[in-house]
Amino acid sequence: MSLKQVPLHHIHQQLGAKIVPFAGFEMPVRYSSDLDEHNTVRNVVGIFDVSHMGEFILKGEGALDLIQRVSANDASVLFDGKVQYSYLPNGRGGIVDDLLVYRISSLEYMLVVNASNIEKDWNWISQYASDYALTMVNVSDDMCLFAVQGPLAAKALQSLTTADLDSMEYYTFEKTDFAGYANVIVSATGYTGAGGFEIYVSNHQAEGVWNAIIEAGAPFGIKPIGLGARDTLRLEMGYNLYGNDITDETSPIEAGLGWVTKFTHDFIDADILKAQKEQGVPRKLVGFELLDRGVPRGHYALTDVDGNQIGEVTSGSQSPTLGKGVGLGYVEKAYSKPGSEIFVKVRDRLLKAQVVKLPFVKK
Repeated sequence: MSLKQVPLHHIHQQLGAKIVPFAGFEMPVRYSSDLDEHNTVRNVVGIFDVSHMGEFILKGEGALDLIQRVSANDASVLFDGKVQYSYLPNGRGGIVDDLLVYRISSLEYMLVVNASNIEKDWNWISQYASDYALTMVNVSDDMCLFAVQGPLAAKALQSLTTADLDSMEYYTFEKTDFAGYANVIVSATGYTGAGGFEIYVSNHQAEGVWNAIIEAGAPFGIKPIGLGARDTLRLEMGYNLYGNDITDETSPIEAGLGWVTKFTHDFIDADILKAQKEQGVPRKLVGFELLDRGVPRGHYALTDVDGNQIGEVTSGSQSPTLGKGVGLGYVEKAYSKPGSEIFVKVRDRLLKAQVVKLPFVKK
């Protein structure tokens, strides 16, 4: 299958980005170095082109009812301009995908899904949509998404909009003017833990908006950031990555998603997940820091002191902020408490590690 390109692919090439295949797209993984880009977002401000992400618009009387059926969080508590993190249970105790739910109005919602799962999610939700009065449109190919992240994000963007970015609460959004365009979605969300905004624009607006952000952000040190730094930034916050930390085979309760599993409504797998929550689960997703020198990588074995396997790494890297190896992984419940000693098997060596409370990097 041929890879797709985001609409601003030519700009990333002009900027000298290293382009790699990711989730069916040709995506910029870095422009300079992962370390420099990571630190730029943590300390100043950076812009990611994440236009590979998927967006579905649900409109009609039955839109909320459909969302309530297919997602585990309770979308009935949303108000206009509010965003919610949720996931789609897969009917057998696993996870189809995690996603964001945007309430545009009582009759209109936008679902933002992972790029690798666009077709899978569309097909999954569509099989239930016929039971409800709504229209559902996949606008993924018509929208671009820029994530402007970092402590100076509001200052870097404020000249482009009349919306008061400093007062916009986390996980809310406004449809507002932006860079000379009307009705742009500006959302106080992101995947870095560094603060900032995500900007949804149509394809024909994308180049103008990108250039305006780069120009407005220049006095604040804005730089384009690739997927390499996006991964280390999200890992330092302990945010799950679909395909690594959560999959069709992982339980959301084991993955620590009990906080977005609301039994105030009936949804797919509610009975299975309620039983797991009440009875407990045999393993848990934990964060750990290496006490020995080394870098944990996905699929490395996690062991006890004697080398007996107790789990597996799902995500791991050197933390640029902490200067040590950190990771996420599933371990047997007995080893899941913060402070527990575990070991990462790297070839024939056992590297000592400690389970810690997430996030690794405190805001």
